[in-house]
Amino acid sequence: MRATALFAHCFTCGKDLRVERQLTQALTAAGFAVLSFDFAGLGHSEGDFAESSFSADLADLRAAADYLGETIAPPSLLVGHSLGGAAVLSVAASLPSVEAVATIGAPADPAHVLQILDGDLEAVRRDGSGPVTIGGRTFQVGAEFLADLERDQPQDRIGEFRGATLLIHSPIDQTVSVDNAESLYRQARHPKSFIALDDGDHLVTDPADAAYLAGVIAAWADRYVTKAPDSTDADTDATYAAAGVVARNLEGFRTTLDSRGFRFVADEPAEAGGGEEGPSPYDFLAMALASCTAMTMRLYAEHKGWELGALEVIVEHERVHADDCAACEHDSGHIDVLQRHLVLPEGLSQDQRDSLVRIADRCPVHRTLEGQLEVHTTAG
Repeated sequence: MRATALFAHCFTCGKDLRVERQLTQALTAAGFAVLSFDFAGLGHSEGDFAESSFSADLADLRAAADYLGETIAPPSLLVGHSLGGAAVLSVAASLPSVEAVATIGAPADPAHVLQILDGDLEAVRRDGSGPVTIGGRTFQVGAEFLADLERDQPQDRIGEFRGATLLIHSPIDQTVSVDNAESLYRQARHPKSFIALDDGDHLVTDPADAAYLAGVIAAWADRYVTKAPDSTDADTDATYAAAGVVARNLEGFRTTLDSRGFRFVADEPAEAGGGEEGPSPYDFLAMALASCTAMTMRLYAEHKGWELGALEVIVEHERVHADDCAACEHDSGHIDVLQRHLVLPEGLSQDQRDSLVRIADRCPVHRTLEGQLEVHTTAG
């Protein structure tokens, strides 16, 4: 792992917007472990957008940074798009681990967002909330949200940040004018850089522009971010996957696995000649089925409105002969069997238990394992 990065998406967007997705994938490919999330009421997040505020977004960023620090390593890089850019500029100085900040189309003044809201803002302030239209989409916003935008001033905080700053902006941005980048650049400390996205638009809708920005930010960040102290020389040469999994083996059974910025180690048990440094490949297979089963049951229960406690799924792998497996569908040869046991919370009705057992068989990994699975191999 090169380092960790935290990404903040644009106002009313989401982490799955093309440019946001390409940026996180490019950073992952460059060795960054990237945390990208949806702000309250947007994308896949919970909460009500009408009750959100810029201050709440800043609190979410700090909470996400704390989570990274607890699970992997504190973030060294912050990246923000549009209002997400203003947000990362506002919190950067308060996060000691951050060494670099990159923004795309960031407003110097969050109140700039008020200029792109189509609606009766006075009615929102008077009534406490109300509808506004942004880019043809209608949202409910609260009076506190409007007031909060007018209070916060990222251009006053950018000068407090002592790391590297990269400002990317389109000279023809019709949503947030390039004057905002000029204002932020004046306030930022060195080292600071500005890159013009020539003919790009505010949402970076051209895939070529998104790919360009992704590569630029990844290359720029590599210069200013310190390599994670737990990285080894062998790890530095590893190939990181923007999608899928990369397995790298130097010797013996110990193999590092990289997927979307997350790193794991696989090994074999001592009795098989391994070093016991991680789960075996079959352990990972059992983990995939167990975790998918638990997620599927939880999603089903939430859809039904059932209050569930802890769910537990136990999966064990064994290889048996068809003659010794009365429950197996195959009648000859050796068979790989994944034995799955569900530990369901008490207090469920029999109908609920039966439904959860039935839905467990429909988890995507289960269907893949029992479906028409093909593996195609190439060599380079």
